[in-house]
Amino acid sequence: MSLRHFSIERGRRWPIIATVMALAATVGLAAGCGGSSEDDASGPVTVSVWAWYPEFQPVVDLFNSTHTDIKIKWTNAGTGQDQYTKLQTALKAGKGAPDVVMLEFQEIPTFQMTKHLVDLGKYGANDIKGNYVDWAWKQVSSGDSVYAIPVDAGPMAMLYRQDIFDKYGLTVPKTWAEFKEQALKLKAAAPESFMTDFGGNDGGFMTGLMWQAGARPYTYSVSDPKNIGITINSDQAKQVMTYWEDMVGSGLADTTSYGTTDFYSGLASEKYATYLAAGWGPGYLQSVAKATSGKWRAAPLPQWTSGANAQGDWGGSSFAVTDQTKHPEQATKVAMEIFGVNQDAWKIGIDKAYLFPTATPILNWDYFLNKEYEFFGGQKVNEVFVPAYNGIGEFAWSPFNSYNFSQLTTLVGQAIEKKTSWTETLDALDKDLTSYATKQGFTVAP
Repeated sequence: MSLRHFSIERGRRWPIIATVMALAATVGLAAGCGGSSEDDASGPVTVSVWAWYPEFQPVVDLFNSTHTDIKIKWTNAGTGQDQYTKLQTALKAGKGAPDVVMLEFQEIPTFQMTKHLVDLGKYGANDIKGNYVDWAWKQVSSGDSVYAIPVDAGPMAMLYRQDIFDKYGLTVPKTWAEFKEQALKLKAAAPESFMTDFGGNDGGFMTGLMWQAGARPYTYSVSDPKNIGITINSDQAKQVMTYWEDMVGSGLADTTSYGTTDFYSGLASEKYATYLAAGWGPGYLQSVAKATSGKWRAAPLPQWTSGANAQGDWGGSSFAVTDQTKHPEQATKVAMEIFGVNQDAWKIGIDKAYLFPTATPILNWDYFLNKEYEFFGGQKVNEVFVPAYNGIGEFAWSPFNSYNFSQLTTLVGQAIEKKTSWTETLDALDKDLTSYATKQGFTVAP
């Protein structure tokens, strides 16, 4: 899960304006939203969980039916920032937080920095490290300390309309240069169509593209929380911005905001020939463009260098344990096992919630890897996404990512409106975030 647009169920559009320590809700609100439950001394331990995964109740029911020592009490305390605001309030108040909470990868440093996440390594979490690829495990850990258990991720790929490609004689691009060449060919044949949409209102999408290009905006470790390196305006990041400034300026890419009715209409019509998506994208697409069933296919994300295998991620979530839990060992077990490598749980997650698993045994499971999608003409799309996931490189987030995404989307919006150049937005963002971090008490290195 991530800052993304995934059907009405996920409702992932929220304002991202919280600072690292800002609290926008009242203590009373948080106290009424969950928290560790009292247990009958003779019965199972009750572990409270906050999460907004779709179709999560059947997963909870499955866990409760297969564990006699633990019972999960689940609450949907809000989506994304709504939940985080309530969580921050409860943690500051010292009461009202759940035992286990769903956190997106980019939010883990924010909550860990305030020392409110339990080190799951003390309760056996490192025993399952081998179930995850290196980059995913490093999203949730530092050395032997483990601050969350990965659940899902968002490796990126290109979903494309086979019918549109056939109609206009387009070939599947393997590089970004070829992507533009095919976009020019499409625009000449169908002036009202676009090769794709550039969703400048989603910081996760833009970060994923920069990630693939090799940009690493931060050097930060939770083991050294007061020092941070900031290089938002790297050559790799500017390469991405220059490319999309050209694509948008040439009328080859649309700029309709993600998650809007116009965007959905574009996916459901012939307006867009491709959709640059994450691993959860196939399920999302099926939910918003049902009339195009059978017309889509999946291909690897175009590369900046021919023959390369650089990948980026857009999204990802985990389960963390808060310091308000009275049962850290049982809470860690819930975080590790509620999805983990449980095929029954993951069958629900894959078929009903369209989650892209991070656990290698599930990624390599025949049911997942060889699953044929009727919407994609029977293609086994996970044969595209799994290699992309395995090829993703390490990436560090800052402990003020909400502020970062907010500023990034605002500045890119100004660039789209031609109030500034696209590369200048990165210079402005680098300066702004450096100033912001310094004011927050960080020592900043370029």
